Amino acid sequence: MGQADALLFSYGTLQLESVQLRQFGRRLDGSDDVLHGYGVIEITIRDPDVLEASGIETHLALVPDANAPPLPGKVFHLTAQELAAADIYESENYRRVEAALASGARAWVYLKA
Repeated sequence: MGQADALLFSYGTLQLESVQLRQFGRRLDGSDDVLHGYGVIEITIRDPDVLEASGIETHLALVPDANAPPLPGKVFHLTAQELAAADIYESENYRRVEAALASGARAWVYLKA
């Protein structure tokens, strides 16, 4: 495995062991953190690979919302190859942006596309 060079904040299915094993070939170790400035909505997933990995048709997605409550999640250290695998998993439903977390760290996060 390559050197971990990316931080990814997860608030949803990337925290599931089944998804991690399928997408990254390993269970990820994460640390707790919080994201501010985004609200959570639900979207319906149609990608068969994502449905098979998560087993869930309704996923969470973020939208900018300055009045939303703080969102707890996990920060994972990923290699560039693992970040690319996360992009594939998130597919056309999401776009990846960098955001500041409550800890002061900057991490990638997936927003609703």
